[in-house]
Amino acid sequence: MAPGLLDLVNLTTWAVCAVIKLPQLVAVLQAGSAWGLSVGSLLLELAGFLVFLRYQIYYGYPLETYLEYPIIIAQDVILLFCIMHFSGKAKRALFYAVVFWVGWYMLTLQKWIIDLAMNLCTFVSAASKLVQLQHLWQTKDSGQASALTWGMSAYTCATRIITTVMTTNDLAVLIRFIIMLILNIWVTATILQYSKTKKTD
Repeated sequence: MAPGLLDLVNLTTWAVCAVIKLPQLVAVLQAGSAWGLSVGSLLLELAGFLVFLRYQIYYGYPLETYLEYPIIIAQDVILLFCIMHFSGKAKRALFYAVVFWVGWYMLTLQKWIIDLAMNLCTFVSAASKLVQLQHLWQTKDSGQASALTWGMSAYTCATRIITTVMTTNDLAVLIRFIIMLILNIWVTATILQYSKTKKTD
């Protein structure tokens, strides 16, 4: 495939990721509520992103294939703090920060640790989506969950499938993106379903 296509896919991925969590943040801040969002889901997602970023750095993969992750992680941290603030759990933020910080350094103590973490990362990231789905199914209300944010996540997974095939061809990374694409589409569809239900009531 042409290098121009790779550049285009990378650029659109970065552009989408620069604002990926903003619709969700705006919805939470405007409502002054985190209703419809799962703290557990966001914590699992953040853990998955951190492991994935560390794996990419450890193996020296091209920066273009993971440049969006520090941006998404920063947005996730802000969103997590907002959710914890509106649900009265802001004091737990320091505990989670310490756990993630220690985990970041422990991941690369041995090669087998980062390899195992990457394989588990797919399950952790999938669990984050399933926890959000479960929350939506239980409440039958999309609340402040943003279909746009989840749809953009599906788009970036699709683009990263392309870039992985074109650059590193890492099977663990490819499997992760395929699974995340399917689950992001599922969460998006569920949010849209419950937001339509809410409008017709």
